[in-house]
Amino acid sequence: MYILNRVKGQDVAFEPAKLLWLIQRDFLLGKKSVQEMIDEALRHVPNADGDKNIDQVNQVRDSLAIMGTNNTAFSLPLPHHQRTRLCDMKDDELDPIYVQKRERLKEIVASIIRPKMVQGKPLTGKEFVSFMEQILEALNKGRIPSTGSLVEFFNKGILDYCLKVYIDRMGNLGLPASEDSLQKAHERSKDAALNVFDEQHFGRRHAKRSSEKLVKEIEKVYKNYILTNECQSSKLCEALYTNCEDKMDQLQALRLPSMAKFNAGFLHCNQRFERECVGPSKTGYELRMTKMLEKSKSLFIEQYNHRLFSWLVGFSLVMVILGRFVIKFILIEMGAWTLFIFLETYTRLFWSPESLYYSPVWHVIVATWETLVYSPILDLDRFAIPLGTIAAILVLYRRCYGSKKHSDHWLFPMFNNEKVRQRSE
Repeated sequence: MYILNRVKGQDVAFEPAKLLWLIQRDFLLGKKSVQEMIDEALRHVPNADGDKNIDQVNQVRDSLAIMGTNNTAFSLPLPHHQRTRLCDMKDDELDPIYVQKRERLKEIVASIIRPKMVQGKPLTGKEFVSFMEQILEALNKGRIPSTGSLVEFFNKGILDYCLKVYIDRMGNLGLPASEDSLQKAHERSKDAALNVFDEQHFGRRHAKRSSEKLVKEIEKVYKNYILTNECQSSKLCEALYTNCEDKMDQLQALRLPSMAKFNAGFLHCNQRFERECVGPSKTGYELRMTKMLEKSKSLFIEQYNHRLFSWLVGFSLVMVILGRFVIKFILIEMGAWTLFIFLETYTRLFWSPESLYYSPVWHVIVATWETLVYSPILDLDRFAIPLGTIAAILVLYRRCYGSKKHSDHWLFPMFNNEKVRQRSE
């Protein structure tokens, strides 16, 4: 097996070196030889349980098996028990067995090594120096990657994929969302991306840099999600606030003032805002919403009694006219005159209009009005004009076409214009 490198555009083949394992045997126990121990250590171990540590050790064993075509083991005894003086000792002071085995080791090394072959030729000293100069020049210019940069290059594709995993998982969260939901989704997506990186990354020590880079990229993307969530939340809450504000303005201008209808619209608007407004902008808009609703309600209550009083006065006059000239029903006319006199005369003599609003009589009038004007079944504010038109048509029809048929069958006293004319004559 050969490993191909490129130096100045030329392919250079290096034959993998033979591995010589030199071991000091003073700590070894048992009857195994050094060669048997090395062979056993390099042998692939079955891993039926899928232990990660065993897998990593097996990967090291496989790498050593690829890098070395021959694994030779050799042991040396301890040269001398005074290890701190070994560099100052001569051979005659060392253990004779050590000296003997050292010479044997030299012979083994000489038998294993051979001249380095480059492009099919033995590498001489001058060529080796030239070769090293080329390597140094390439290293200085960055043409030959370092171990760290090489690992980062392999991990770059994995890093991009893991970042995509994070973005895809975060995309499943609809924005706007609450800050707590966004944080939890971020943590889950981040853990998923890091788990994928841990399973697929290349290298250990240098892969840590890629992992830290992945975390930084994830945090950058997360900051963008935070800003987007704030923007989406602000838009949504602003739209709901504006809708409620318009709704309150419409309720202020009801044709037929109704406290029940105002309260129903008030409650619906508030509940919808609480349900649909989410995200970091909700707190600020809740304060604005509360102030706006309280202001609208106080303004409506302030105008409600005055508008209702004016409506009742106008209604009594209309019923007087209808009772006398259209329906010609004296009881309706009398009731309308009674209501008009009570509102305009009695209140001015005994109460002010403001004091009337606190009397039990007024409360009965208000309750009756609310029952007639607004209910879950009928909203007169919306259907007053259509119903009034239909009633007017029916009255005209009865007036024009039904008076002859039913002139002798009135159940209630009616005005008799003929008798009035005879008496006047």
